[in-house]
Amino acid sequence: MAVFFDEKKSLFTLYTKSSMYQIKADDLGVLLHTYYGKKTKNTDYSYLIFCKDRGFAGNPYDAGKDRTYSLETLPQEYPCFGSGDYRSSALRIRTVMGYKAIDLRYEGYEVLEGKYSIPGMPAVYAQEDDQADTLVITMRDEAESIFVYLYYGVLENLDVITRAVRIENRSEKPVYLEKAASMCLDQIYGSYDWMTFYGKHEMERELSRTPVHHGIQSVGSVRGSSSHHYNPFVILAERGASETQGSCYGFSLLYSGNFLAEAELDQINQTRVVMGIHPDQFEFELRPGEEFWTPEVAMAYSDSGFEKMSHIYHETYRNNLCRGKYKKARRPILMNNWEGTYFDFSGEKLAEMAAEAADLGVELFVMDDGWFGKRDSDESGLGDWYVNEEKLGCTLAELSDKIHDLGMKFGIWFEPECISEDSDLYREHPDWAFQIPGRKPVRGRYQLVLDFSRKEVRDHIFDQMSRVLDQVKVEYLKWDFNRSINDVYSAGLPAHRQGEILHRYVLGLYEFLQKLSDRYPDMLLEGCSGGGGRFDAGMLYYCPQIWCSDDTDAIERLKIQYGTSFGYPVSAVGSHVSASPNHQTGRKTPLSTRATVAMAGTFGYELDPMKLTEEEKKEIRGQIQNFKEYYDLIQDGRYFRLTSPYEEEAYTAWEFASEDSSEALVSVVSVKTYANAAPVYVKLRGLKEDQFYLMEGKRYLGGALMYGGFRLPAFRGEYESWNFHFVMEK
Repeated sequence: MAVFFDEKKSLFTLYTKSSMYQIKADDLGVLLHTYYGKKTKNTDYSYLIFCKDRGFAGNPYDAGKDRTYSLETLPQEYPCFGSGDYRSSALRIRTVMGYKAIDLRYEGYEVLEGKYSIPGMPAVYAQEDDQADTLVITMRDEAESIFVYLYYGVLENLDVITRAVRIENRSEKPVYLEKAASMCLDQIYGSYDWMTFYGKHEMERELSRTPVHHGIQSVGSVRGSSSHHYNPFVILAERGASETQGSCYGFSLLYSGNFLAEAELDQINQTRVVMGIHPDQFEFELRPGEEFWTPEVAMAYSDSGFEKMSHIYHETYRNNLCRGKYKKARRPILMNNWEGTYFDFSGEKLAEMAAEAADLGVELFVMDDGWFGKRDSDESGLGDWYVNEEKLGCTLAELSDKIHDLGMKFGIWFEPECISEDSDLYREHPDWAFQIPGRKPVRGRYQLVLDFSRKEVRDHIFDQMSRVLDQVKVEYLKWDFNRSINDVYSAGLPAHRQGEILHRYVLGLYEFLQKLSDRYPDMLLEGCSGGGGRFDAGMLYYCPQIWCSDDTDAIERLKIQYGTSFGYPVSAVGSHVSASPNHQTGRKTPLSTRATVAMAGTFGYELDPMKLTEEEKKEIRGQIQNFKEYYDLIQDGRYFRLTSPYEEEAYTAWEFASEDSSEALVSVVSVKTYANAAPVYVKLRGLKEDQFYLMEGKRYLGGALMYGGFRLPAFRGEYESWNFHFVMEK
């Protein structure tokens, strides 16, 4: 049992393998957060809470004349707006009378065996051999008959605690949720850094680390998706924490829509973290008897730096979030035609490319954008999901057969959520696109967004896609989404419920993805949103891999994939070898370096194989064989960030080590070279100290490699790369 309750003290203690989380209901029924950190023997950590009379800090009426007791200074588990706590709140509710106040008090609890699930939304799940329990704490606002259920999923062996909230209206009148966060964490003391992952299209998840200062720091998205610009994964790190030292707390939101993550340092130096759906463009009507679930947050604590925290997320998401056939099955090495042809292709051209790809050892050929409707550019065709046989010069079945006859699998691209104004569907149903009546819409990539909050819209698109997928054998589908959402108005909801649209949109997206997975269980689904615009844990529940970025430049990918690795496993990272000079940056890099970087992901190619030289083809055959050899080590091994591309200008190094420490693969890319340079060393991790390892005929002690280090070859020029394979001596 991972959940313990001390009835005399009204004290809840949650245990994972190496962490401990504690909650206490005080004498007034206020739910206090007392501790989250390294696992210790059970003790009541509320002794750390210090109360005194603070000026302008209000006191609950039932505290009587005790001016030291204030919700504004107490560490709370789920703080509410209007309760006398003026800090950032987790819950804000508006009543039919117009006021915004709710006062939640402890009502009771229940411990359930196993891990809870959330209707219609992604959640971490427990496997048969996982020790998992669910704590449900009931809180109640007596005046409004609002019940709030705080869910804690404790996955003991995984070292993960998840949070979600269910809000139920038991009154006789509707209420309106204006903010419903998934979690709050109050730390009563400590100096912390706020680590977030920012970016833009073609440069996602760059690392930002700033001290938590007085006031509120936040990241979020109001774009309708989690976005390229800020990721729904943040870290609260002890000042000075590093890869292998110091305490840090990870917070990962399993949600693909608008989100907000806040860090606030208050008047007495307490730090509060709140995370959940962004309150902008959000207002949800809760009628009598109805309930609302927030998305889940997965929390991980490490007492020894970011590396341990990342490993917790990597293992959890690989094994307890991803689902379906390709959760564990070996994924095929693919070639995508997009950067090889863009819109300019025919069925004959694709068949020729596929034949060359098959000769190289590629296992899956993917036909990207441009095969459907009237689609020779990005100005038309979206929404008309029928095969353009005139452009292909054949049927889709004939093209698929040609590719399968080569011994390859066949994949296809869709962008189901968007619509072109120049399309039959838009001419027939213009009201199915997000548009504000009387206003011209804001375009993005010449397209609009379909209202996926409406079932009839989703059903129509699903029927169109099914007619295509049912006529041919498709083993892979790339799901793209190439713009942010604007002009949010739905003809499917009345005026006073327009604030529900974007959340209902995400629920509709999830329903569609689940329906697609159920109908085609053997099909590999890869998520994409202009690259990494929706790279989040929510999508991983439906798509075991996500195209990491539209930037395929190997040198820029070093930072993109570095930042991604803090919260997401390598097995989720879509990464391809593209042409040189690179199409996004014009940079020229060796084919070997492009492959080294792409191998830190799902691996594939995005180029025209007809333009390769014989020497390049020979090299690619070797790369594919190497990736197959290292596949299990890369996809299932432990990932180590040996250097930071933000701190080390000369080179970037990373490592994959098997769970049993029997082998390791160290990859290095030279970024900047210097005349008369000093020798460069890296220290490996994840090996056995007292075992010897062999690499290219040389013998090294594991402890020596980890604490003494390994000397790299002299850099002969920028953008070189190396891969060093260490195998334990038998």
